Amino acid sequence: MIELIKKLPKAELHLHIEGSLEPELMFKLAKKNQIDIPYKDIDDVRRAYNFTNLQTFLDIYYAGANVLITKDDFYELTWEYILKCVEDNVIHTEIFFDPQTHTARGVAFETVLSGIKEALSDANAQFGITSCIIMCFLRHLSQDDAFATLEEALPFKDDIIGVGLDSSEIGNPPSKFKDVFKKAKEEGFKLVAHAGEEADFSYIYEALDVLGISRIDHGVQSINSPELMQRLKEEQIPLTVCPNSNIELKVFDHYQEHNIKQLLDFGLNVSVNSDDPAYFKGYLNQNFINICENLPLTEKDVIKLVKNSFNSSFISEALKQAYLKRVDLAVAQ
Repeated sequence: MIELIKKLPKAELHLHIEGSLEPELMFKLAKKNQIDIPYKDIDDVRRAYNFTNLQTFLDIYYAGANVLITKDDFYELTWEYILKCVEDNVIHTEIFFDPQTHTARGVAFETVLSGIKEALSDANAQFGITSCIIMCFLRHLSQDDAFATLEEALPFKDDIIGVGLDSSEIGNPPSKFKDVFKKAKEEGFKLVAHAGEEADFSYIYEALDVLGISRIDHGVQSINSPELMQRLKEEQIPLTVCPNSNIELKVFDHYQEHNIKQLLDFGLNVSVNSDDPAYFKGYLNQNFINICENLPLTEKDVIKLVKNSFNSSFISEALKQAYLKRVDLAVAQ
């Protein structure tokens, strides 16, 4: 099974670029930019990666992001992730970035985006990896703050395919951002949102019915509503599930308890993703390996999960078909 996982070309739809900041790069950039970070050394950072919930992770995530200052920093961050894509046979990636995390520190929107975009452009030229960029609003901040960020993004509409919603979920329901998502849709952005990770399935309903999103990030709490499960199955709304993240943030205590196999067996359109891989102990292949070693997933299940990710992506139908043929070819070989 591990050989199959490594061999299959894959897409990743739920990846926070700031969450791919490895401790080594964090220290390198902290030194270069003369930023104080609350860790003595790399081992000290890794010891801090022992989370009890989403908030304990976010505290470290935002502290780490402070070292990102220049366009070159964002380029290097993105390029390091691209090298992991090459290693894991990820041929298409749709990455999130959190502009508010940086603009609040005085880093210009354009600085962040241009560094990410150049690295992705080079990834396509050098490795043939295709990509999309999705801008996320931080849900612990106000809708007014999100509107200001949307305004900053408008000159770069050609570079940003969609908007999302991330950060502290509980107490910040999707409905809080109803108006800014309406405006984003009018501006032509595709809509996604984190929902039903820690908060209950009502957040998934809100993301679908109030925000009008086309893809749910996480969504594992949907299993607690038979009606919602049926709807997700009938409408084939994608759920971008992140197994390592769910374990590290204590959504499930053990991989054996993870419900991705149940969601898949029910007929839901689920895919596997790595979320914040530097913090959650593994990139895309490791997420696949962890669930395969702990759940009764078959080779057919793994192939289905991989195909779901391409089918749920924001690429053209022609490119989807080309990528799905590559999956079939890898299986045949």
